[in-house]
Amino acid sequence: MSNKQAAEAAFSAVEDDLRATSKWMYDNPELGFQEFEASRRLSEYLAANGFEVDYPTHGVETAFAATVGTSGPRVVICCEYDALPVVGHACGHNIIATAALGAGVAVAGLVDDLGIRVTVLGTPAEEGGGGKVDLINAGAFEDAAASMMIHPGPDSQLDPSFQARESFIVEYFGKESHAAFAPEVGINALDAFVQAYMNVATLRQALLGDDRVHCIIDKGGDASNIIPSYTKSTWGIRAAGKERLEELVPKVKACFEGAATSTGCRLELTSAGHPYLNMVNSPVMTGLFAANAEGLGRPMPTEAETGLGGGSSDMGNVSQIVPAIHPMIGIDSAPAVNHQADFAAHTITPAGNQAIRDGALAMAYTIIDMAEQDVWSNL
Repeated sequence: MSNKQAAEAAFSAVEDDLRATSKWMYDNPELGFQEFEASRRLSEYLAANGFEVDYPTHGVETAFAATVGTSGPRVVICCEYDALPVVGHACGHNIIATAALGAGVAVAGLVDDLGIRVTVLGTPAEEGGGGKVDLINAGAFEDAAASMMIHPGPDSQLDPSFQARESFIVEYFGKESHAAFAPEVGINALDAFVQAYMNVATLRQALLGDDRVHCIIDKGGDASNIIPSYTKSTWGIRAAGKERLEELVPKVKACFEGAATSTGCRLELTSAGHPYLNMVNSPVMTGLFAANAEGLGRPMPTEAETGLGGGSSDMGNVSQIVPAIHPMIGIDSAPAVNHQADFAAHTITPAGNQAIRDGALAMAYTIIDMAEQDVWSNL
């Protein structure tokens, strides 16, 4: 029996467990840095399947590191499990998590013969907060030779580039007053937000095609007859890469500052989580993954072939320091796309379950190829 046949047999033995875990996560979504039940359940499952587990790990309360193997190059499989507010697992992290577990279990019995170590790393708060950046800073990737994960989407894509992103909390402080009796003595913080929004709208004509600026209003006031003395909004600023983001962020900040000046409000601007960097895909790893996925009956078109892009991930930060890949695995959800409730529902369909299998085995087979072909110095 070949190593890939052994990996497939090991995965098949736990496939029903993984599908059940994906459904459990769908039914029990937890927000970033609050994934206490998911992190416990996933790490305990890996411990029961022969992994040495450190949980919590690297100072992050809902992170874990589960490792098999004692020597050789270390491959880190990133395992995400945070959900979104309201729409739950509408980004499919239940598939990401269970595919990561499946890939780990598939190769666990082979690592000694392959001369490698494999870590399934539980990485919280990808949707906001950047748990992988905390783990990078704490040394979780220090001796990693390579890292990988998969992510569900409407369609498959081999090499998403993702966008660099910074997020900010924008607060305006004014002065309350009666909105009908004495509005002239108030300082309207809602006007400041509206002006900032319009400033950004005016800026859009100067944005590049890959630039994105978006926001929500967290607080707009307390009552319609009170001049709002305080508003809070959360903004995301994205660009194709770090260099362009460094050009764009000051321009957007100027929009916020101009609104404060014109309305007489005081501005407080706070970073919301870590900046995310664009993804750098390892050509060697993408080539191996593409061949393995195709062997499983899943062609993997490139970003250049699909013309599709966008989105951000803290896996981009990982890829800047470790050779990495982050393929998208299609779950036939169209017209539903990520971050829609209908997409979440598709994660537990037969197509979602197939994505767990294909993603797990393509990662496992890629790890086997990397070891058997001794590609480490070429990554």
